[in-house]
Amino acid sequence: MTLLVMRPSRLDDFDDLMELADLSGPGFTSLPVDEELVADRLAASEKAFSRRPDGPQQGKFLMMMEDVHSGATAGCCAVKAGIGLVRPFFNYRIVTILQSSNVVDRRFSMDALVLTNEFMGYTEVGTLFLKKEFRGGGAGRLAAQSRYLLMAAAPDEFGDMVLAELRGVVTPEGKSPFWEGVGRQFFHMDFQEADYHSGVTDGQFIMDLMPKYPIYVDLLPPEAREVIGRCHVDGIGALKLLEWEGFRFERVVDIFDGGPQVSTVRDNIRTIRESREVVFESGDVDESGPPALISTDDLSGFRVTWAHFADRGTSRIVLSDETLDALKIKTGHKGRIWVRPNI
Repeated sequence: MTLLVMRPSRLDDFDDLMELADLSGPGFTSLPVDEELVADRLAASEKAFSRRPDGPQQGKFLMMMEDVHSGATAGCCAVKAGIGLVRPFFNYRIVTILQSSNVVDRRFSMDALVLTNEFMGYTEVGTLFLKKEFRGGGAGRLAAQSRYLLMAAAPDEFGDMVLAELRGVVTPEGKSPFWEGVGRQFFHMDFQEADYHSGVTDGQFIMDLMPKYPIYVDLLPPEAREVIGRCHVDGIGALKLLEWEGFRFERVVDIFDGGPQVSTVRDNIRTIRESREVVFESGDVDESGPPALISTDDLSGFRVTWAHFADRGTSRIVLSDETLDALKIKTGHKGRIWVRPNI
């Protein structure tokens, strides 16, 4: 039986992370196929989990999903403690403009895209990717919810507001209908080239070339209009999980592929609200019932897994020795448990 655990990334995860970057495909901006950037991501994550970020709220936490029995890497996810603090974080906000004329008796509204940089200090969750052979069976939830349990373990490291960007509609050939209708007109480059520069530069080229005035949606080609605020087919499951957690679409989209951005207050995130602090004990557990998410509370040794448990009251739970070993903890350690409600 496969036993999956989320753990902090290590410098020796380089080859595995490069493989995940290659498998993720076009449009996955947060994990480009770039050796220097991947090495930097791993170094930054090591500093973040050691509480040595480059500055206040600048930790970049990267977690790897590992098959405990085989040692194989199954996927990854990440949390940026604070965005927009070092480099701008650009988006399009969709605004509705009311047009009216009494002279010709016309009143109607039109949507426009307005470039914005208004999310300074938000925490961003993202970079969630799983290999196909590990998808299903709770792996997606493990990766997604581990990010919120990380925030619960060290709340002072993160912002009060949390957002997530989802990859927009991109064809198998790597073309974005939104980019073709909007971005190409201002950048004069292919989507994949712009996507790459977004991941490996400080974003100055966006400030230099992006339009400074509203773009009327009705003037865009139909193919571009139709995908505004829509996520890639591979991201539909992730969007549903985000909505289940309490994230909402606030009419903000990505400047490159038009994918949706969703956000919420950190303390309103369902996993954080419904999880509780506990002390772990070793013992026998009944594995006939549904498992729960179990996480440790030590940032440098943070780990999360699905496990069966026995409840000894509100603050103590029993775990099997196998689970304790997977989490690299012993009896008496503290952590959190999230039990999925019966719905």
